[in-house]
Amino acid sequence: MFVTKRIQFKLAGLAAAMAMGIAASATAFATDITGAGATFPYAVYTKWAEAYKGATGSQVNYQGIGSSGGIKQIKAKTVDFGGTDAPLSESELDGAGLVQVPTVMGGVTIVYNLPGFKSGQVKLDGATAAEIFRGAITKWNDAAIARLNPGVKLPDTAITIAHRSDGSGTTHVFTHYLAKQSVAFMRDVGADKVGKWPNNSVGGKGNPGVAANVQKIAGAIGYVDIADAMKNGMNFVALKNKAGNYIVPNQDAVADAAGGANFKVKGMAPDLLDQSHKNAWPITSATYVLAYEKGADAAKQKGVVEFLTWSLNNGQKMAEELGFVPLPANVVKMVEAEMKNIK
Repeated sequence: MFVTKRIQFKLAGLAAAMAMGIAASATAFATDITGAGATFPYAVYTKWAEAYKGATGSQVNYQGIGSSGGIKQIKAKTVDFGGTDAPLSESELDGAGLVQVPTVMGGVTIVYNLPGFKSGQVKLDGATAAEIFRGAITKWNDAAIARLNPGVKLPDTAITIAHRSDGSGTTHVFTHYLAKQSVAFMRDVGADKVGKWPNNSVGGKGNPGVAANVQKIAGAIGYVDIADAMKNGMNFVALKNKAGNYIVPNQDAVADAAGGANFKVKGMAPDLLDQSHKNAWPITSATYVLAYEKGADAAKQKGVVEFLTWSLNNGQKMAEELGFVPLPANVVKMVEAEMKNIK
């Protein structure tokens, strides 16, 4: 009996030691990585990170600090990957030694707070939206807005523009769209990650900051991504697309806008704005991850590739549930091929 207990004790100790060894081994192989940048994909990156940790044990920490911050940090080598909605040019990528790949697609929406009006009940075209956001139209019952909304009694309410106060890829996308519609907008506000906004405007940090300002100010109009607008139950403007149809933003309209895009260009960043499909959402964009082409830490580089590969193949449903549009299957394969340059 004593011998049996002794054997059992030894076996239990051996089992415990093996368990500890396995746990230590798993920990040794788990690679923790950090990223920072665009707030637009924050919800999906954090959701992917949570699921990825459950599947692999590896921790991914992503901070939504804006696209400008993400670009700055990846260039300064303080993070393992950066997030941006404003893709870098071929010369910028080559100069900084970076690889750029898209992760998900979405749309920038025009949201408004006009008591008595719901989503789609106010129509705008690109040229009129540009006049509003450069400060040339300051009342909701302006003749230019009224012409697009015949039979609708628009109030004599002052317009307050809600915009991003931080350097933003969402601003980059939105201002580039409006600059395509209006030379005057390009002159007065510009097309960049930070705009020169008019006096009747208020800034907010991140997409959540803009959403909060629109929600609390009667008469406000602003721009946020579809996911944030959906999450906050916001009202969308119906925007006239290139085909002449008024569209309320949705995932199908984003997918239709991206359907014919050529992602084979350097940096995998085709222009998705103002596409001609009859159902296309005019302000469609992808969001991107930036990683070092040659990083100092091989394990971290491998960790970035493994996280993105896992997410693109296992996280599509999560992205859709959050209001994003997954990359087409052929584009996912192109991304995987491009990530071979991350070494």
